[in-house]
Amino acid sequence: MTSGIRPLSVSVPSDELAGDLQPLPEGVELMVWSMTEPAPRDRIDLVVAPYMSMHHVLSALNGVTTELVQGQSIGYEGVEDLLPDGYVFANASSVHETSTAELALALTLAAQRHIPEFVRAQPEGRWAPETTASLADRRVLLLGYGGVGKAIAARLAPFEVEIVAVARTARDEDGVRVHAMDQLPELLATADILIASLPGGDATRHLVDDAALSALPVGALVVNVGRGPLIDTEALVAHVGRGRIRAALDVTDPEPLPQDHPLWTLPGVLIAPHVGGASSAMRPRIARLVKRQIERMAAGEEPLNVVIDKR
Repeated sequence: MTSGIRPLSVSVPSDELAGDLQPLPEGVELMVWSMTEPAPRDRIDLVVAPYMSMHHVLSALNGVTTELVQGQSIGYEGVEDLLPDGYVFANASSVHETSTAELALALTLAAQRHIPEFVRAQPEGRWAPETTASLADRRVLLLGYGGVGKAIAARLAPFEVEIVAVARTARDEDGVRVHAMDQLPELLATADILIASLPGGDATRHLVDDAALSALPVGALVVNVGRGPLIDTEALVAHVGRGRIRAALDVTDPEPLPQDHPLWTLPGVLIAPHVGGASSAMRPRIARLVKRQIERMAAGEEPLNVVIDKR
């Protein structure tokens, strides 16, 4: 800590996170506020919002003076519309990349090596060997090359794959050639596996539409660990239903996926219930980020990960 430390009031949404933040620098007052009840005071310098229910409670900030609202997710679509004027919002970049990349790799391997089929055979005591597609020697197109995309690329590298990255802007980054979005149609035509990790929002809605799915080769695997609306669900159901492609999804549109939705029962579809960041890696990482924000703010430094500024 540098000189000139100032007192700071901080609220967190749970006793668990409050405990994970200990010990805190002298002068930091910590309180637990779930944001489902009135604020404990009129001024809270740093408000940490709850994880999965944040969109439902941001209105509780009305009348509270604060310097920073800290989210616990990387994605922040819709937050700007809900965040009252005068507030600054930071996302949780650095917290979920590891877990989400792990799940992307797990879904890819499970789908390629037909792990769900073996799991279904196990309760029946049925020995059902089969030859499956490898991950090795596949051409993997990463749709999105931010923090999650890079973490996925790092975990794919030992699997002897060819990685092709696509993002909003073309660039060379750390020895990787990143292609621009306007090259996506031609790149899809040679992709064995498409892994999407882009954020949600109008700019990415239905980026993987009927035309994009049609461009993929027969038998390609589509993995989505970004946001459900990245993919046109109706088009996905049609392509998977015809046996053209397969899918492994941590996110869907709509979400949660209704019990009677055809994606649940289509052959070649593996679904996880939006658990990319839900691992034991989250707790220490969110605590680390919040502590860094506290230290920076107490020292008069700018906070990290600011993505919305409505001052």
